[in-house]
Amino acid sequence: MRAQPEASHFIHGVYREETEGPEFDSLYPATGEVIARVRAARAAMVNVAVASAQTGQKEWAAMPAIERGRILRRAAELLRERNRELSELETLDTGKALQETLVADAASAAECFDYFGALIATLSDEHIDLGGPFAYTRREPLGVCVGIGAWNYPIQIAGWKAAPALACGNAMVFKPSEVTPLSALKLAEILIEAGVPKGVFNVVQGDGETGRLLVGHEAVDKVSLTGSVPTGSKVAALAGEGLKKTSLELGGKSPLVIFEDADLDDAVSGAMLANFYSTGQICSNGTRVFVHRSIRKAFVEKLVERTRRMVIGDPMDEATHMGPLISQAQYDKVLFYMRLGQAEGADLVYGGDIAEVDGFADGWWVKPTIFADVADSMRIAREEIFGPVMCVFDFDDEDEVVARANDTEFGLAAGVFTKDITRAHRVVSRLKAGTCWINNYNLTPVEMPFGGMKKSGIGRENGKAAIESYSQVKGIYVESGPVDCPY
Repeated sequence: MRAQPEASHFIHGVYREETEGPEFDSLYPATGEVIARVRAARAAMVNVAVASAQTGQKEWAAMPAIERGRILRRAAELLRERNRELSELETLDTGKALQETLVADAASAAECFDYFGALIATLSDEHIDLGGPFAYTRREPLGVCVGIGAWNYPIQIAGWKAAPALACGNAMVFKPSEVTPLSALKLAEILIEAGVPKGVFNVVQGDGETGRLLVGHEAVDKVSLTGSVPTGSKVAALAGEGLKKTSLELGGKSPLVIFEDADLDDAVSGAMLANFYSTGQICSNGTRVFVHRSIRKAFVEKLVERTRRMVIGDPMDEATHMGPLISQAQYDKVLFYMRLGQAEGADLVYGGDIAEVDGFADGWWVKPTIFADVADSMRIAREEIFGPVMCVFDFDDEDEVVARANDTEFGLAAGVFTKDITRAHRVVSRLKAGTCWINNYNLTPVEMPFGGMKKSGIGRENGKAAIESYSQVKGIYVESGPVDCPY
């Protein structure tokens, strides 16, 4: 099983190979076998990629907005035409079930290019009447942007960053996670085929050192990272030395609040989506599930019953619900927390161990896991696990649960299930989270801004809000009379 690209990097419309940086392998998480090997970019290759982006950006920004929009929408069409191929590649690289990648990965990137391709023509400037003199504004690109992706949604994240950046007339140098290097290269090919000029979207592979070279490059104007809080802190500090614009989409330990009047089946569905989708490897997951004490027993019984029916198996089988974890390191981390939860005294009501999957003995498989009677002070309740581990808490009243839900350094997401729509809006307004859902969870339409508060990040992706992250406004004053000068 191989998915070896033509070369490690895609720069100025062609594949290029690195000669200096270390090699690293892309592994199929279901079996642990090597499917591709690429080499990390070092200073010389990073310089080539950034110089190419500078050249491409000038050509791209000079195009009429309507033409840029047409090209981005063509890229969306190509992504959809190749969705099966791209989804299978993403499943190989991440281990995520094909059932998921067919609808949530390349398809999401396509929606992003469609949305921002259409939005370009609406980005009008402002005329300001000053009673004779007047002023107007121009929305202008930043220049060269760096995008640094994460391994859980490789092509989706590349699309979420590239589409608004390109819509605003920027170029982007994108570094995928070294764990999942493959699909961003296919996106680069598609953008060239759609008509994006060479250099406007370059892909360089690499590790932390590659990221440091990109973020610190003097010709880079903007940095956008999806990753962990510790990585975000380092990137923000380095970008800050050059006063570069920065947006960060980081981790979370998000609350999901289920009131006594919630539809129980829907609430269980929401909790499962908030914890087990993508094998629990989603930054916005609602891993702290607060259930009103009066329905907690019925909720847990129904939750366990449905979790037992989940299909864990061959990721390439569309009947599979949950694949393996991404890597040995993540496997070790998740198993550690599963055992820690038991040691801390939480009630393990389902899972908590390795999953054995016929024919995939060497993959990184775990069972979806549910802990009940979890105390707010437990480490499994406070630390981001990034695996299929759900913590269920009891609560009695609204003020109590809001205070407990907000008692975290994170603020990425939150959810509320209730039939009382007045209460739903009231509670959401009190939750300190940048992305919230009412009576659903983990849906991220491109039209809606996505991002966090507190340590969960800076800035927003998607929606019109993303335009602010990839553009700058220039104000111009125009005099229509003589200059009034007192001296």
